[in-house]
Amino acid sequence: MLVYMAVSKGGSTLRDLQLALQLKIEELRQRDALIDDLELELDTKDDLIRQLQYELDRHRSSSQVTVSVAETTNTEEAVTVNPVGSDEPLRTKRQAISAEPSALDPSQLTDVTLTSYCKSKESSELIQKALMDNDFMKHLEHGQILTIMDCMRPTSLTKGCCVIQEGDDGSTVYVLEEGMVEVTKQGKKLCSIGPEKVFGELAILYNCTRTATVTALTDIKLWAIDRQDFQTIMMRTGLIKLSQYTDFLRSVPSFQSLPEDILSKLADVLEETHYSDGDYIIRQGASGDTFFIISQGQVKVSQQNSDTDEQVPEKTLTKGDWFGEQALKGEDVRTASVTAVGDVTCLVIDRESFKQLIGGLDDVNNKQCDNDEVKARLQEESDFFSSVTLKDFNIICTLGMGGFSRVELVQLKNDSTRSFALKVLKKRHILDSSQQGHILSERRIMMEVHSPFIIRLYRTFRDSKYLYMLLEVCLGGELWTLLRDRGSFDDSITRFYTGCVIEALAFLHARGIIYRDLKPENIILDHKEIVDFGFAKKVGLGKKTWTFCGTPEYVAPEIILNKGHDNSADCWSLGILVFELLSGSPPFCGSDPMKTYNIILRGIDMVEFPKKITKSAANLIKRLCRDNPSERLGNQKNGVKDIQKHKWFEGFNWDGLRQGSIDSLTPACTSVSGPLDTSNFDYFPEDADEPPPDEESGWDLEF
Repeated sequence: MLVYMAVSKGGSTLRDLQLALQLKIEELRQRDALIDDLELELDTKDDLIRQLQYELDRHRSSSQVTVSVAETTNTEEAVTVNPVGSDEPLRTKRQAISAEPSALDPSQLTDVTLTSYCKSKESSELIQKALMDNDFMKHLEHGQILTIMDCMRPTSLTKGCCVIQEGDDGSTVYVLEEGMVEVTKQGKKLCSIGPEKVFGELAILYNCTRTATVTALTDIKLWAIDRQDFQTIMMRTGLIKLSQYTDFLRSVPSFQSLPEDILSKLADVLEETHYSDGDYIIRQGASGDTFFIISQGQVKVSQQNSDTDEQVPEKTLTKGDWFGEQALKGEDVRTASVTAVGDVTCLVIDRESFKQLIGGLDDVNNKQCDNDEVKARLQEESDFFSSVTLKDFNIICTLGMGGFSRVELVQLKNDSTRSFALKVLKKRHILDSSQQGHILSERRIMMEVHSPFIIRLYRTFRDSKYLYMLLEVCLGGELWTLLRDRGSFDDSITRFYTGCVIEALAFLHARGIIYRDLKPENIILDHKEIVDFGFAKKVGLGKKTWTFCGTPEYVAPEIILNKGHDNSADCWSLGILVFELLSGSPPFCGSDPMKTYNIILRGIDMVEFPKKITKSAANLIKRLCRDNPSERLGNQKNGVKDIQKHKWFEGFNWDGLRQGSIDSLTPACTSVSGPLDTSNFDYFPEDADEPPPDEESGWDLEF
């Protein structure tokens, strides 16, 4: 009886606990549901605030009468519009940074001698610690940090001396070893900086105006390095590494037939792995999917004797040799053991990465063979524009303004149904900012590309003050304006505009051209085309370039870190574009460019995605914005086809898009009533500096 009662009581206690647990679970479930509801309500209110802000901006911009152009860096599209009597800032078109052309010849970088400066052990350790603690420098490779430390020169200043002057051009980054400095902006103190700190680092990325003044509070000791030396270190490191890795890969018989661009991508995805004496790199009988190339040291290969279970040495492999090749072909079980003899460094690639990269580029219907009809049309077009002069056009109004250019709507005098866009560039600003190379590249690339998704350049002119580009006009306005007015787009609208951009990028990439300035400001509606090829560059397939350019929120990590970049940088920017169109703002944004770059270097996985971005869209964005360029969607063996086959594009009519038989079918479409309809553009005042057409000023000269 006592036993029965005890068990009964125990059973009752267990049921009570189970009931209490169920109640607690239900309570937590209700709390989670409440949190979800509140988060959804918060998102809705955020959307409403954004919509109201954009509506306010739109109404203000319609009453604007003044325009100020910011030219603190070598930038385009740096226009800020304010109405009379308003001190509140408006949303502005983002500045595209364009570094001055590098004086370094990549082919001669290995012969450049860098100057090193003697340092005590304490100074060397302090510099390394300061660099490793800096949000930007800590992302550099260890060898690069050591070289930068070695090349830093000593500088001493007395109390009261100015280290950096606000408004000056900057090219030097500093590490403070002794003393204190004060940072001020417009005369107001921001902070004080003590030893073991880095400052001025934006200046080593590109030419920029210093945004603050740094003054010595005490006698100070500094270590400094200039942009030229920094870029030499970064470029040389990248080129030597790429050359060594591709040479290693080329020595493997299975890889010898691979084209240069595929070898380059494989080299990018190789990872260095270090082993100590006696470490098993591969163990016989284990499963494995990795392939190894020895870059330093030697290894011993052995097989187990089936009778004695002892390891029988077979051979020794040294630098340049490889092993584990069968794993790339799908054979998992290792048939031998490999152990390190002394310290060993191997370059490693896994089967999945290998499979993604091997197979060659697929430019997906973008190898367009011009038929006779198309060739005849292009020839007729060329004949017509070769006889046109600027005196044949009437200037109607201004469609847009940039840092050193403006775009006018012009109309043919003898055919009122035909209108064009005339881009007018000021020679003085081009020369002052060393943009000659960018302008000539823009002209050369635009004259050779003929895609329905890329704006056409028909003819160029010049005179003593200006360069002129006669362009196809798209009167639907900029996607940036539409995004500003609406706040954000839904999946269907974003998918349509993204599809148009993908077609344009696929056309360019198949021809070895990198675009490098993708953003809503450079997407023109009407024919859904990308425009402004000022930063585009033809580098060829499998080649890289090192010039820092692009809009801060959109630049890829390898551009920031000066590792060299190729068309995979456009894949990164495409992911940023999708995020911004869906949410209304880019995923990486700081109060100044350097903060933006540091946020970018943290990676896309550190970004909290708004609930309005669906799982499939978020997956696409994250796969486009992989830190390693070779792992990005669109930069692997199937090229752009991998993006087009992504789940987010399921059901999308790609053939209809190419043939022009589908439209966005959304309220986001803009309407155009005629060849002079400018209702989709903001108002811009006339340029008082603009000269009238003058036969004697050389209007008809090509540049």
